[in-house]
Amino acid sequence: MNERLLKAIDDRRDDVVALTADLIRFPTINPPGEAYRPCAEYLSARLKKSGFETEFIRAEGTPGDTDRYPRVNVVARFDGRSPGACVHFNSHIDVVEAGDGWTVDAFAGIVRDGKVYGRGACDMKGGLAASVIAAEAFMEVFPDFPGAIEISGTVDEESGGFGGVAHLAKLGYFSKPRVDHVIIPEPLNKDRICLGHRGVWWAEIETKGEIAHGSMPFLGDNAVRHMGAVLQAFEDELFPALDRKMTRMPVVPEGAKRSTMNINSIHGGQTEDFRPGLPSPNVPDSCRLTIDRRFLLEEDLDTVKGEVTGILDRLKRERKKFDYEIRDLMEVLPLMTERDAPVVKAVAQGIMAIFDREPDYVISPGTYDQKHIARIGHIYDCIAYGPGILDLAHRPDEWVGISDMVEAAKVMAIGINVLLRGTATG
Repeated sequence: MNERLLKAIDDRRDDVVALTADLIRFPTINPPGEAYRPCAEYLSARLKKSGFETEFIRAEGTPGDTDRYPRVNVVARFDGRSPGACVHFNSHIDVVEAGDGWTVDAFAGIVRDGKVYGRGACDMKGGLAASVIAAEAFMEVFPDFPGAIEISGTVDEESGGFGGVAHLAKLGYFSKPRVDHVIIPEPLNKDRICLGHRGVWWAEIETKGEIAHGSMPFLGDNAVRHMGAVLQAFEDELFPALDRKMTRMPVVPEGAKRSTMNINSIHGGQTEDFRPGLPSPNVPDSCRLTIDRRFLLEEDLDTVKGEVTGILDRLKRERKKFDYEIRDLMEVLPLMTERDAPVVKAVAQGIMAIFDREPDYVISPGTYDQKHIARIGHIYDCIAYGPGILDLAHRPDEWVGISDMVEAAKVMAIGINVLLRGTATG
């Protein structure tokens, strides 16, 4: 290990705490996309002080972008003294709503008992702060390094990343020759490397009916009853079949090693806009169901879709008046970076140096912005690695450990050293 590099990070312990707390104090809640611009401007000002050149990229025309809630991303770059590879740390600055059940102010950035509390502390402003500290320490200790370091704060990851990483990837910010290696500091635990994620297919199924007076349902055709038949077929046929599918991917937790499908929402009839609910006198002529299908590396997307449409087509043949439409909402293929990829091996060296053990290699049950970096940018040397415990994300009293951030920053700094200078120690 390079003791000067590790000491440079230890000396910044208070700095990583202050930076994390400051970032939490921007309530970058998505939806609707609050405080994106001031948070991006704060990060830009911080990185400019360290010599980075920064730019703001607004994702105009993407979902949710308005003059009131502009989708503002910040990208910072520091070029070394000579040509070489580029290491990019990408963190999303948006957070989910605070929700109920907090015992502390969710956006106060409270520091207590070795932890920083607040919405986004774990997911993932603590990881963003750790990456900044890692980069600044490396640049101080090795001012003559070759290549480049980039740090980005992007938006909308919690809603799919379309105004953030997807938009930037379309503009070439996540493609060669600009970028070679990408580390996403998501909270996957400080001694684990996340190689990728399962696939996802979101879709909306609509069953059709015919409106009629509720006192004479025989004159109409009930779309909700048709959807009931769909749900029953899913219970009897699809869910048992999915439960039998297993993957070789090291997905965590254990239950996510199987194929899964969640029923995200269901809406039918004419009362959904009237809360607490007025009685509807009508037979519902439409019922909509949103599904969230997570699939495995061993599965083909066409087959995944066919399992659902096969049931719907059979019901159309067998059930009187049954008709449906299905609309794709999102498609993401499964991803798994190879364990011998340069960024994997570099961060693994850091984990070995700091924790004296081999890292655990995992796959995320849900997707994150790596999907856009691979699908659009065609950068496959990409992992998620960062401090924080994933189980704390999106929950009340979310926190990130201070020691975890410091240790993760050391791992990141060693990773930079390996990727840019070819050594973990020199």
